[in-house]
Amino acid sequence: MPVVVVESPAKAKTINKYLGDDYTVLASFGHVRDLPPKDGSVDTDADFAMKWEVASASKKHVKAIKDALASDPNLILATDPDREGEAISWHLREALASSLKKAQVSRVTFNAITKNAVTEAMANPREIDQPLVDAYLARRALDYLVGFNLSPVLWRKLPGAKSAGRVQSVALRIIVDREMEIEAFRAREYWSVHATLATPKGDEYRAQLVTYAGKKLERYDLANEEAARLAVKAVESRDLKVTSVASKPASRNPWPPFMTSTLQQEASRKLGLGARACMSAAQRLYEAGYITYMRTDGIDMAPEAVMAARDAIKARFGADYVPKSPRMYKNKAKNAQEAHECIRPTDMMLSPDKLNVEPEQRKLYDLIWKRTLASQMEAARMERTTVEIGSADGQVGLRATGQVMLFDGFLRVYDQGTDDDEGEDSARLPQIAQGEPAAKRAVVPEQHFTQPPPRYTEATLVKRMEELGIGRPSTYASIVTTIQDREYVRKDKNRLIPEDKGRLVTAFLVKYFPRYVSYDFTADLEGELDDISSGEREYREVLRRFWRDFTAALEGTSELRITEVLEAIDEALAPHLYPARADGGDPRECPLCGKGRLNLKTARSGGAFIGCNNYPECRYTRPISGAEGEAVGDTVLGLDPEGIEISLKTGRFGPYVQRGEATAEQPKPPRASIPKGWDAASMDLEKALMLLNLPREIGPHPEDGVMIEAGIGRYGPYVKHGPRYANLPEVDEVFTIGMNRAVEVLAAKPQRGRAAPAAALAELGEHPEGGPVQVLNGRFGPYVKWGKVNATLPRDMTPESVTMEQALELIAAKASKGGKKPAPKKAAKEPAKTAAKKPAAKKTAKTAEKAPAKTTTRKAAARKAAEG
Repeated sequence: MPVVVVESPAKAKTINKYLGDDYTVLASFGHVRDLPPKDGSVDTDADFAMKWEVASASKKHVKAIKDALASDPNLILATDPDREGEAISWHLREALASSLKKAQVSRVTFNAITKNAVTEAMANPREIDQPLVDAYLARRALDYLVGFNLSPVLWRKLPGAKSAGRVQSVALRIIVDREMEIEAFRAREYWSVHATLATPKGDEYRAQLVTYAGKKLERYDLANEEAARLAVKAVESRDLKVTSVASKPASRNPWPPFMTSTLQQEASRKLGLGARACMSAAQRLYEAGYITYMRTDGIDMAPEAVMAARDAIKARFGADYVPKSPRMYKNKAKNAQEAHECIRPTDMMLSPDKLNVEPEQRKLYDLIWKRTLASQMEAARMERTTVEIGSADGQVGLRATGQVMLFDGFLRVYDQGTDDDEGEDSARLPQIAQGEPAAKRAVVPEQHFTQPPPRYTEATLVKRMEELGIGRPSTYASIVTTIQDREYVRKDKNRLIPEDKGRLVTAFLVKYFPRYVSYDFTADLEGELDDISSGEREYREVLRRFWRDFTAALEGTSELRITEVLEAIDEALAPHLYPARADGGDPRECPLCGKGRLNLKTARSGGAFIGCNNYPECRYTRPISGAEGEAVGDTVLGLDPEGIEISLKTGRFGPYVQRGEATAEQPKPPRASIPKGWDAASMDLEKALMLLNLPREIGPHPEDGVMIEAGIGRYGPYVKHGPRYANLPEVDEVFTIGMNRAVEVLAAKPQRGRAAPAAALAELGEHPEGGPVQVLNGRFGPYVKWGKVNATLPRDMTPESVTMEQALELIAAKASKGGKKPAPKKAAKEPAKTAAKKPAAKKTAKTAEKAPAKTTTRKAAARKAAEG
């Protein structure tokens, strides 16, 4: 039988269902080879020769494929239909080269895992697409060269930095640039005037002032409350009437079907799914055959799918909802490849309620299904009405707008989520006639402030990367995840906020490697990779040109000292670190001592802070992302009962309270960090003493008399009874929790370690080789146990009916299958024959333990550098 190889077991299972017993379908479990995470894996002196190795976890999968090829040398590679899928097929062919001397190797692709798509693909095999593979090789080499050469520069020149990446660092810069925009933003005040008016019949409607003093009112014309009040008086002092009523037909067309980036955006907005979770759910739906391939920047749909969608719309909603001609869509994104279809259901008639999948997958499928049908539905039709109201002298004019839905069209199925309020345009208006008076019920001013640009979410970051032409559908999720894993960015209420170390890394790269974090350069390089995939460029030439310029930039940083780097970053970030003071004074003057100057300092943790250069005489510090004066230096809060000073201080890890000062006898006086959620500015002596007196004794446990304590540790607030800890939900509870509550919290905490062994359902006796044979009940049902061998009972066998003979058969079958055969317990009583050799064995073991430790450390560091 020909051997078909795909990436995952789920995909293999679905394809095997369509191909039947005539084929052997196996999974490679993703890439089987990768570049070793060490220097020299891409040899720049040998024209970028790449040294691949089969991953240890992949060796068994490669062996399984080799064993299958022994009986049939025909190999069919059916990995995903994109650059990455082509690369996996190429790696498999190379890794299996020794078994393919007489084999026929073919490549098949399908955009959807359906019977028709798979059958058609098998009937039309092709060769591996070498230009696609070359584009993969170029991308992999570039990512390796940047990660392996730029990350060590960061480690040496910027303590605490973890890694840099060709696209990862650009994505981080997008987030940091937005944060700096927000910090530089200065809100501007403006006012508007709204009136509640009534028709002669008494029906009320709302209108906004648009003409004032005979002139069109611009956004900032009413700059303060006084100006707004004058405008209100101008409206109130005049009689108003309706000068015109205009109704115009309008329509809204549906959005195009999903591609990767828009799917991630809507899944985030409507389902609260991050990029990784969204793609994971989509992957499962694709492998099960429910949707088309989910890594795509194409929005066109196959003609047969368009017709199927139109048939489904007609069957569900009627002919009125089907437009006269199919809708066609074209991508406007920069560098869109459009190599694949949009993301759509494989069966338009399959509604979400018919899917037997996990809830998260069903919700995502529901989103895809509705968006796809809506994209081929009739436009929504409405009537928009604009009513103009004015005074006889033309000094004031107001406008009321509203709309009426005439035909819902695609909106019956789907409306794209939005964070913006549609405002008054969506309001319904009563019957209003031209020339009728407009009675004033209320005229009110409203204050507004301009808003800074919003922080990015994972979805809007992906959208921005797509607009810039940075990254590709297959890389979005991993890029967004990597910058969070590196702790360069944190997610708070679904918004991405740069950490201090992320700001420093970005400032460093912008200062010393500006070209390689440039949006245009990165997008142009993506364009070159696309040219390679289409056969228009030679990939080694792209690598040569990149490496020539990149090595020159690396050499330019070889003599840099850490102090120079900090000074350069300090200068580059000065407008944001030291904003102008209201009194016109020097922004760098220390607000605590008035003598020292503020400058940038780094912490061992990799973060950074602003500190006074008059240290240690002055201990003023504040975070680089905080406002000036947000966290101050030493502040004496008062004296404790023994007359010792209690002070509030701010260190590199944040604010804390301290009892006394460091002396030769006591170099580390008692300290306590300010808990998360507490405001350092509101700290007083009472609160400080409460923190310094932790842990707090609650009382002896009623069962054993051991003291129960409450405190705050590295994992938050807790109660403790002997060696047992239990977390508390709130910090404040540490100071108020009583005995009953403490005992309840401790009792609810599950015991660590293994649970007590379950009682045997049956004792069958001694095994011929020693040791008891038992029947037990486990989480997966009843089983027979002997030593370390656990054999599940067949479904037709009950625990009460098992005999020793049956148990021995089950144990033997399980042991031979799993390769397990425990040593009989009697053997443990035999005297050790090699006791004299034990010291030598210990020494060897000790040496063996030490030797790989350095290698592991080096590999871990190298792997960290190569990622990104």
